[in-house]
Amino acid sequence: MRPHVRGHAAPRRRPPRPRPAHLRCRQHNDIVVLSVLPPFEPNGDMPPGIHWATWAEVESCFGTTARRRELLRGLKQALDALRAAGCQTAYIDGSFVTNKAVPGDFDACWDPAGVDLARLDPVLKTFDPGRVTQKAKFGGEFFPSTVGADAAGTLFLDFFQVNKDTGAAKGIVAIDLRGLP
Repeated sequence: MRPHVRGHAAPRRRPPRPRPAHLRCRQHNDIVVLSVLPPFEPNGDMPPGIHWATWAEVESCFGTTARRRELLRGLKQALDALRAAGCQTAYIDGSFVTNKAVPGDFDACWDPAGVDLARLDPVLKTFDPGRVTQKAKFGGEFFPSTVGADAAGTLFLDFFQVNKDTGAAKGIVAIDLRGLP
């Protein structure tokens, strides 16, 4: 606020406008990012459904601790590799898209439509036990969204939308990889 100068009226401050409950805001330096991601449910999960977000929104909403920023670096590296192979959409799940302060890792699946497997990073095609190779390189694990995740053949895209502890529906985050910075 500028100091009052003789001969000039002191500037009036407008009261802040209330923000809709579904918008989140985080400021980093001089950049303010508004997110349309919904607030977490009382249990810490996202509300059921697929919630589209930009990379800036993912960073703003989920990059709130040092551990989360570390996971974001690996996630971005993998998403860049998927985009380079022609992938257009990825879905993020796991404790990373909850309100857990220190998630262990992230889980993700990607739409294989248009993907040139010959151009795909070989690590993203490695499904060793526990996906240790993927976790070592990216900090999380990735699966094609159209592959069965369990003995019943539930596709990963659907499997990720169920809380593994309660069986209740939960939300995941989708990113259009064509919009990555």
